[in-house]
Amino acid sequence: MIEDVEFTLCGTGTSSGIPIIGCDCRVCSSDDFRDRRTRCGAALRFRDPAGDPRMILLDCPPDHREHALRLGLNRCDAIFFTHSHVDHTFGLDDVRRYNAVQRSPIEILADQPTIVAIERAFQHIFRPFDNVNPSFVASLTVQEIEPFTPVDRFGLRFEPLRLFHGRLPILGFRIEALDADGRIAADQPGPFPLAYCTDVSGIPPETWPRLEGLRTLVLDMLRPKAHPTHFTVDEAIETAGRIGAEATWFIHMSHEIRHAAVAPGLPAGMNLAWDGVRLG
Repeated sequence: MIEDVEFTLCGTGTSSGIPIIGCDCRVCSSDDFRDRRTRCGAALRFRDPAGDPRMILLDCPPDHREHALRLGLNRCDAIFFTHSHVDHTFGLDDVRRYNAVQRSPIEILADQPTIVAIERAFQHIFRPFDNVNPSFVASLTVQEIEPFTPVDRFGLRFEPLRLFHGRLPILGFRIEALDADGRIAADQPGPFPLAYCTDVSGIPPETWPRLEGLRTLVLDMLRPKAHPTHFTVDEAIETAGRIGAEATWFIHMSHEIRHAAVAPGLPAGMNLAWDGVRLG
């Protein structure tokens, strides 16, 4: 069984980050550290069944270098991507430092459209032979994943879940610990079972059963006003209530959500996340 589980929400903001460039609204000018939100990503640190330290990322946003330095991230064993948008992938170049530190490649896991987009955006990594000069690039291995086909890594099971980001099908992840026989452990450590569901505006019928029995839910909540590709405050609260996790943490928030104003009015068990909050 894995040990010393720590799930950190490294960034909790929307694609522009908070504060937004050129904005002096009440949230962008706030001195509440919870209102400063970098782009969304999470880090899962633990010891695998052999006792070795591991770290797995969920997405790799443009702010990943800041996240790593602030949170003391010093290795990376795998990165699970939810989708290909810039605010979730454009920190990938920075993971080359982990390669240098741990002297091993990093596995990236994503659906086929996301892999295509990442390989196109980071041709200097995936086609290094085309670089004019030899350069220090990340060493990555690529694993294609599909919704509802679980993958096991280091004593954990990651089940990709189908979600909708507007009309775009993306992935969320249900994460659970395995027992010594490679089955879902009856007694789950830390925040597990946990579902990470960012950038959501709709959940298809086939996904709802895989969101049952959660200890922890991490869920998109963009702003009060309607948006074509994200849950509003009310939609996120309604969805979280239907799922019924023991604890829900809302992420991907815009500058229209001021922590001190919104958090106190949330139902019991629901919380606004902030950058660096640790679950479990």
